[in-house]
Amino acid sequence: MRSHTKTQAAQVSGKIWTRDFVLICLANFFIFLGFQMTLPTLPLFVKELGGSDQLIGVIVGIFTFSALLFRPYAGHALESKGRRFVYMFGLAVFVFSVGSFGFVTSIAFLVIMRIVQGIGWGFSTTATGTIATDLIPPKRRGEGMGYFGLSGNIALAIGPALGLTLVGVISFSQLFLICASLGLVAFLLSSKIRYKQVEKMTDKTTTVKFDIFEKSAIEPSILLFFVTVTFGGIATFLPLYAEEQNILGIESYFLVFAVFLMVSRTFAGKIYDKKGHLYVFLPGTILIFIAMLLLSWLPNTMVMLIAAGMYGLGFGSVQPALQAWAVDKAPGNRKGMANATFFSFFDLGVGIGAIGFGQLAYIFNYAIIYITSAGSVMLSIIFYIYLVLKASKENKT
Repeated sequence: MRSHTKTQAAQVSGKIWTRDFVLICLANFFIFLGFQMTLPTLPLFVKELGGSDQLIGVIVGIFTFSALLFRPYAGHALESKGRRFVYMFGLAVFVFSVGSFGFVTSIAFLVIMRIVQGIGWGFSTTATGTIATDLIPPKRRGEGMGYFGLSGNIALAIGPALGLTLVGVISFSQLFLICASLGLVAFLLSSKIRYKQVEKMTDKTTTVKFDIFEKSAIEPSILLFFVTVTFGGIATFLPLYAEEQNILGIESYFLVFAVFLMVSRTFAGKIYDKKGHLYVFLPGTILIFIAMLLLSWLPNTMVMLIAAGMYGLGFGSVQPALQAWAVDKAPGNRKGMANATFFSFFDLGVGIGAIGFGQLAYIFNYAIIYITSAGSVMLSIIFYIYLVLKASKENKT
């Protein structure tokens, strides 16, 4: 009760950087660092095990679909069992699954453990967004979520490049055990956080049996889906595409992307809070669209790095703005389900992107991945314009 009172006091004071907010940011950094180190190295590991582009897509995609399947359960558990249980359970499963990669000798076993990893990731990331939302004052939610996102972005700046560098000097087994250890650090930090108490529902009759998403979060989540399809293509196949094109410096791509992602977080959230999503979403998606076209061309390292910067600015602006939009529209006792819905669409986009682009790369080439990604971003822009015009018409009525 005392910890909950302190959280409420911080909310009233309008202070973002509280002790618990710093702890959740640190925990988020370490779990994302462990995850990001596996992101570009796992496709290389599958290649070493004898897998094709199709199998790479399936192994990446099945993880996100596993996370997608369990996010609704995580969302409900956040409101019934509490933030602490859901977050720490997710972290524990993540540590176990990534550690097991160090002992994988077959693709079949890797697929099974990727499914388990998806469960841990689904629970932990649904919880961490909700916990951050609890700790941030409502009037500064866009700004606060931007700062919170920085913890994952810094991990993104370090993780992929560090993972690719380490793979050159140590074995895959040692790399995966290091990644699991980073998840363990996140688990220990999370045990020190003072979590918000669950709001008990007095009216049980309003519970919906088939309750797997928060309706008010659907529109921003659909917009996110079309954007994160692009992420599936980049995270899964860009290292292989760059190697095929004889482009050096793929580690630098992820570093430049993350740096510009962090830059965008310093101002995009404030723009969202003051002017709304219109001034964040359209500029961000246009930058992502151009970045995809540049990657489909990819003549040299310089173009790749320019695309990385544009993608970082665009994605770093769009993702926290859409998450704040999704959470703002949800009722007080449905913030957990709003985050679950938001990240379910995130996972769906990455998963469909990874699996679909694996098939496209197998039939055509890697360049077609990024042409298709540009088309997906354009669909997001068109749908957004439709939503804005629809809302404008409803307001006039």
